[in-house]
Amino acid sequence: MEDLKKIKLTRRQWLKALIISILSIELMYVFTSLSKNNLRRKQNKSMYNAGKLSSFQPGQVYPFGTQKLYLSRFEDGGLLAISTRCTHLGCMVQANDNGFVCPCHASSFNQYGEVLSSPAIRALDIFPVEVEKGMVMVDLSSPIKRKGFDKSQLHYES
Repeated sequence: MEDLKKIKLTRRQWLKALIISILSIELMYVFTSLSKNNLRRKQNKSMYNAGKLSSFQPGQVYPFGTQKLYLSRFEDGGLLAISTRCTHLGCMVQANDNGFVCPCHASSFNQYGEVLSSPAIRALDIFPVEVEKGMVMVDLSSPIKRKGFDKSQLHYES
């Protein structure tokens, strides 16, 4: 008890301790808020029902403007949900016969979303696709950034 009585804090030391305590509490609050938001995001998949699988013909690209995606069904039956946002500056790409083109800066992409001409340096993002009870479901909550196309990115009906 005598040791505690001998400790004397100057006003400057007391203010420094107070500020450090307040900042520590604030940082704990920020980190717990961020972790709760990440957990909530993982639990709330934003599944978009694109429609019946049978309504998507092979070799066609279907725009879903309000959801900012193109759903491509390839000749082999594979599905790929491609983001409409250009990876250069986020402009909305447009589908054409050869794939996709960005009207803002003339980046072009093939049918799989791979870069054909710059300034974009990365393939278009994709969204996970699932087929549940004959319905095509696209998970809009988790876009996948990628460098290029890989056959494993296509979804096939099980």
